[in-house]
Amino acid sequence: MQKALKQAGKNEIMKIVLLGANGFVGTNVAAVLNENKVPFLRASRKSGLDLREVSQTITWFAKNKPDIIINCAAHVGSLNYVTRQAADIIGDNSRMILSMYEAIAKVNPDCLIINPIANCTYPAVDEKFVEDDIWKGPVHSSVYAYGGAKRFLLMVAKSFEMEYQVKSIQLLVPNMYGPFDSPDPDKAHALNALASRFVKADKLGNKEITLWGSGVAIREWLYAKDFGRIVLQVIQKTPLGLAEPINVAQNFGLSIKELVSVIQQHFRHSFVIKWDVSMPDGAPKKVMDDIRFRKVFPKFQFTNFGKGIEETVAYYQKIFPY
Repeated sequence: MQKALKQAGKNEIMKIVLLGANGFVGTNVAAVLNENKVPFLRASRKSGLDLREVSQTITWFAKNKPDIIINCAAHVGSLNYVTRQAADIIGDNSRMILSMYEAIAKVNPDCLIINPIANCTYPAVDEKFVEDDIWKGPVHSSVYAYGGAKRFLLMVAKSFEMEYQVKSIQLLVPNMYGPFDSPDPDKAHALNALASRFVKADKLGNKEITLWGSGVAIREWLYAKDFGRIVLQVIQKTPLGLAEPINVAQNFGLSIKELVSVIQQHFRHSFVIKWDVSMPDGAPKKVMDDIRFRKVFPKFQFTNFGKGIEETVAYYQKIFPY
């Protein structure tokens, strides 16, 4: 492992910085790195780095000199949240993106940046997301601010490569789920918000659960630690085929109603489900093409969906009450 992380022609181990280390995705990536004994430095607002402030970011990068940045920093939430807080969402994320690239271009343009990019970046009209189609239409109105910010990230990454030769790897990801997310339905990722509601209803003895939307929207799901395992493979030995954005994809989706049925199986009794159709569904279908992914990561095995749901439910049971 240490040999794989050494810089070519140098004796020191490459310094890895994990941005957004205290968030949902960052915590799962950190868990994978720790399990594989990969040394890295955590960075977050709690640790004193506010990425929205470029001068502070330059100072922090100059002090810590990262060779690899895993960029899990983001201001995000539910569909309702990113619509209600649209200006803050696009403002904060855009500032963090520019600040990170401006700082690393100044401090160490040889640094590699690994960016997870949510699939809300894709055009609203697409039902299967193919990497070459990202720019063929606008993002869905329900994720206008966050999807727009992630498109901005693609543009910034390309621009800083053109002028400063900063290299980036763009990993386009479906909706993630798993342990360590927020129990707040306004901030939690979609599947996690569902799991937390079921656990809460079960613990409180409620027989009825009200869920947002109609339940017909189809989504692809990625266990967050699987994303961490992909990042680990990139760090260990960056595979060929990552010069352009790539889906971390299984080419398979479930409707929210089907997902609810799977979650129900992890409880001893069934719940009466009521759908609040006044709340938005978002885009009707988000399933990602996996052709490019399978060429680059042909042997990667995703976590069994039932096992992932079991781990997610167990997490919320552990942290209840919330």
